Amino acid sequence: MGENPRIMAFVPYGLTRPFLFSLDPETAHEHTLDALARWQNTPLQCLWSQRRVDDPVHIAGLRFPNRIGLAAGLDKNGRCIDGLGAMGFGFIEVGTVTPKGQPGNPRPRMFRLPQAQALINRLGFNNEGLAAFLDNVRRARSFRRSGGILGLNIGKNAATPIESAADDYLLGLEGVYPHADYVTVNISSPNTRNLRALQSDAALDALLGALQERRLRLAREHGRSVPMFVKIAPDLDDGQIQVIAATLRHNGIDGVVATNTTIERTAVAGLPHAEETGGLSGAPVREASNRVIRALRAELGSGYPIIGVGGVLGGSDARAKRAAGADLVQVYTGLIYRGPALIPECAEALRR
Repeated sequence: MGENPRIMAFVPYGLTRPFLFSLDPETAHEHTLDALARWQNTPLQCLWSQRRVDDPVHIAGLRFPNRIGLAAGLDKNGRCIDGLGAMGFGFIEVGTVTPKGQPGNPRPRMFRLPQAQALINRLGFNNEGLAAFLDNVRRARSFRRSGGILGLNIGKNAATPIESAADDYLLGLEGVYPHADYVTVNISSPNTRNLRALQSDAALDALLGALQERRLRLAREHGRSVPMFVKIAPDLDDGQIQVIAATLRHNGIDGVVATNTTIERTAVAGLPHAEETGGLSGAPVREASNRVIRALRAELGSGYPIIGVGGVLGGSDARAKRAAGADLVQVYTGLIYRGPALIPECAEALRR
């Protein structure tokens, strides 16, 4: 897979982006996923396929072909694992999946802020539920056969009271465990009411304790240990980060994904759509994400796996994540603004 990553896809993204950006953001998103799902593993996949940069690294007991991954949220139902994998990712995270399917929040719920290279979304874990998700994951073949690493991201249903959140996460863990290379526990979406309360001291300790106990049982049942990561918010102060770091360590959690979207709006004040509720992603979350990564690295010491995500729109942003302390780097909003060329650019930047 190590050939020249600069061999670009047959269709330059610059030609398709104006059409996609003329559509409502969620409609554009759905059209793109529909095309990827329909054409993955067919000859038409050559339209966006790229060589994967070969830069293997061992993290959390897994061999990642390179350090660039896709963040959860882009492919919530795991429909396009092979199609997305063909863009050159070393790893892909799909979800967030909830035990039962749910529609999410009312539309419109996704907004572009092009001047800031940003998005706001309040999708609210819209997904088809665990059974449909696992059917899709089982169907994926070429990405994993080529050595790609697959992360499965789990959350709670909106209708589940926060006191019973652990029940949903345990159902999710049970379901995804046999099919995941790693599992991510999403407790940081701003779009499910009270979800971020799970990041607090006692609530996080109780949730992670229950998940770790169940994971040990699943490891015995399946004869393999699947690493577990926790995804946290950028809107945390140093004291909260210290508590989270200590709680992760105490409960034997393998790694942390930093960070989710932000509810902070200072960086986009005055722009169209800036006042929409939801999570802000893209360039404006870059520094907040890097601050959390630096604080986590200081607390957790070297060797503890950190996946950095938030505001990666070019190779220099990926390098800044590494400099802050991330072992692996994920993209999402950058892919929407830059297209597939972003992936080899970032992977090459990190290989150098």
